[in-house]
Amino acid sequence: MLLTTTPTIEGRPIREYLGIVTAETIIGANIVKDLFAGIRDIVGGRSGTYERVIEQARVNALQELEAKAAQMGADAVVGIDLDFETVGSGGSMLMVVASGTAVRL
Repeated sequence: MLLTTTPTIEGRPIREYLGIVTAETIIGANIVKDLFAGIRDIVGGRSGTYERVIEQARVNALQELEAKAAQMGADAVVGIDLDFETVGSGGSMLMVVASGTAVRL
């Protein structure tokens, strides 16, 4: 399955548009991660802990998007857009929404 943010795939004409496909993932950061991120905020630098949480949420959303597109009979998803939002009390959870167009090449 090809996943791309571009509207087309060079050298691979789109034969059929199957429709919009979306996937959502919500992942929480626990209190230990918050503690270490808070320390990192004080001393400066990147927060590897939160970066890993964001990466995991993105990977999960794209895997779910791919699975849903496969169920539709697609062999690619074009025009993928990723949106990141914080949700929950105090923004304690991260939501990633992936959307695109399922196609047959």
